[in-house]
Amino acid sequence: MQILDQYKKLGANQRGAAIALGNFDGVHKGHREVIASAARAANQLSCPLGVAVFHPHPKQFFMPSAPPSRLQSDAARAESLQGLGAQLLYMLPFDRAMSLMTDREFARDVLRDGLGILHVSVGENYHFGKDRMGTINSLRALGEEFGFGVDAVKLAGAENRFSSTRIREALQDGNCDAASAILGRLWTLEGRVEFGQQRGRTIGVPTANLSLADYIRPRFGVYAAFAQIEGEGPLLPGVVNIGVRPTMEGKDERLEIHLFDFTGDLYGRVLKVSLLEFIRDEKKFDGLAALQTQIGLDIDTAIAATTRYLQVDRAGST
Repeated sequence: MQILDQYKKLGANQRGAAIALGNFDGVHKGHREVIASAARAANQLSCPLGVAVFHPHPKQFFMPSAPPSRLQSDAARAESLQGLGAQLLYMLPFDRAMSLMTDREFARDVLRDGLGILHVSVGENYHFGKDRMGTINSLRALGEEFGFGVDAVKLAGAENRFSSTRIREALQDGNCDAASAILGRLWTLEGRVEFGQQRGRTIGVPTANLSLADYIRPRFGVYAAFAQIEGEGPLLPGVVNIGVRPTMEGKDERLEIHLFDFTGDLYGRVLKVSLLEFIRDEKKFDGLAALQTQIGLDIDTAIAATTRYLQVDRAGST
């Protein structure tokens, strides 16, 4: 998959695609329906399948001091999109000039003149252009004028709407099941293991420490989880703490994961950590002994949860 960070000087083989247009943070079930729509158009038109996203996210551009809210890193999103068959990923530079474009200017200058698209698929409530002035109806009219097809896809499941906002709300509530139901998989964040204070080792529970970076902050507390090293190999069960570690007088927000039955050096390696089940809120204990006792209980709970998950997963694959 080619990743392109501009739209004005593309080669002939980088234009003329059927695209899915949006932010696609999380690449959840609804996003995948939009991409599937674009894929069908690409097949019918015998053209490449492309995905166009905005970089940075418009929310980050307009509200740079807003709390972190990403569900995926750019790299993880690109990997997901490639897995869905995207051949071209356009990282449209969202700057002041683009923020001031009318819906017509965006359709003409970016979609027609820049990307040269043959088709665009979007979610049913998609808005674009300055002050979100553009609607599905205006996009369809502009598509007729500028020579590209338009498809609006309903982003709703049987019970709940598929949306990145609902995933964020579920994670902030510690509701891993609700987030997973919309995503179609466990919510996963990734990061490079950093050096910590190594206090976990002093109580017999060594942990790998990850920065939360630009990711949404889930409900602070303890989770049953899985990890994958460098995106390869088996899922390793573990227990995660997300928060500031009040018993240790911590201040920075981070993720710490203790992997069961794992020995080895993880410093500097990339971990993908998937949250399975919320266990309890983060709290301050009266000393390390009380913390150590509670961690033992948390580990027992996490072992039971991860074992159940793997048993169900294996049963479903047979």
